[in-house]
Amino acid sequence: MSALQGITVVDLTRVLSGPYCSMMLGDMGARVIKVEQPGKGDDTRGWGPPFIDGESAYFLSINRNKESVTVDFKQPEGRAVLDRLLARADVVVENFRPGALTKLGLDYASLAPAHPRLVYCSISGFGQTGPRRREAGYDAVMQGEGGLMSITGSADGPQFRLGVAIADIVSGMFAAQGITLALLARERTGRGQSVDIAMLDSVIALLSYQAGIYFATDQAPPRMGNRHPTIVPYETFTASDGDFVLAVGNDDQWRRFCATAAFGEEERFATNRQRVVNYNELKPRLEAVLLTRPRAEWIAILRAAGVPCGSVRDLREVFDDPQVAARSMVAEIEHASAGLLKVLGTPLKLSDTPGAIRTAPPALGQHTDSVLVNDLGFTYEQVAELRGKGVI
Repeated sequence: MSALQGITVVDLTRVLSGPYCSMMLGDMGARVIKVEQPGKGDDTRGWGPPFIDGESAYFLSINRNKESVTVDFKQPEGRAVLDRLLARADVVVENFRPGALTKLGLDYASLAPAHPRLVYCSISGFGQTGPRRREAGYDAVMQGEGGLMSITGSADGPQFRLGVAIADIVSGMFAAQGITLALLARERTGRGQSVDIAMLDSVIALLSYQAGIYFATDQAPPRMGNRHPTIVPYETFTASDGDFVLAVGNDDQWRRFCATAAFGEEERFATNRQRVVNYNELKPRLEAVLLTRPRAEWIAILRAAGVPCGSVRDLREVFDDPQVAARSMVAEIEHASAGLLKVLGTPLKLSDTPGAIRTAPPALGQHTDSVLVNDLGFTYEQVAELRGKGVI
């Protein structure tokens, strides 16, 4: 049995933040019915290359464990189809710009009276309240507006966005958490509720100790490259044949590093506080020592001594790691047109109600007929009529 088995999610989202959220719910056993625009579908179906037999690699990466139903719910007959779906739903997830669904009577306030147990999650750039609530949200913009870019990059270089769309992804993660909490609360109260997730809020929530530094000093933290602002040494170093990460998290690890690397202990570097204060003197000495051996040799001897460190790996090296295989972080599943497909596994490991990769990402409208006939009670003739009108 899966943790969310028996929960039905109507997924009105597209692109990344919403689909990532609904994928997480699907991995944990929820039935996710992805509602897409007939003839077009989720925007990411067209994002690429690369494509695998016409299917976007981007779309395939975030839409497993879902069914695809195509419905134009702006048409009255399409809205009637959606209403029948909503009557069976435990959860609705949407990431339209605030106000867009209100015009269609599909916002939480409009649906809640008829569906009091419904958990309704909205993901947007700036949230459902505040002076900027109607602005669109895009990941790169949110990384900039949320302060994340200001602390990412080398001290003397430009700001950088992260190599993944972290604002979208973390918003999807917080949305999935909010939905599961609302479902838990519903078990006690019998009532659903609205879950309001803003991408800006989500990025700001990631600032954690960087925000703490700002609150303590009233100074905006600078970019520091790979260096940690409050732990030393905790950054990337160059060995004789490549880069690796050294992460000395406490003073006992520092003493073990010094003994292993034949790095003479000095009082001015004895504590983390002293190492942070004397960073400019310590860093070149460390660089000189760490350049003397190959990366693999440093990693082997430091790990043996209990000093945290690791290679800077590309994705081929990551996915060739036996540890990644042991944790089932890559799964294979048969796709309707793309054949045997590799997707990421779920990082959530539950002992009694585990998640699973059950179904491949759906082709556009793959499940329209089966859902309308088997779940909503339409006849095949009615389905054909709706398709002829462009409703589905």
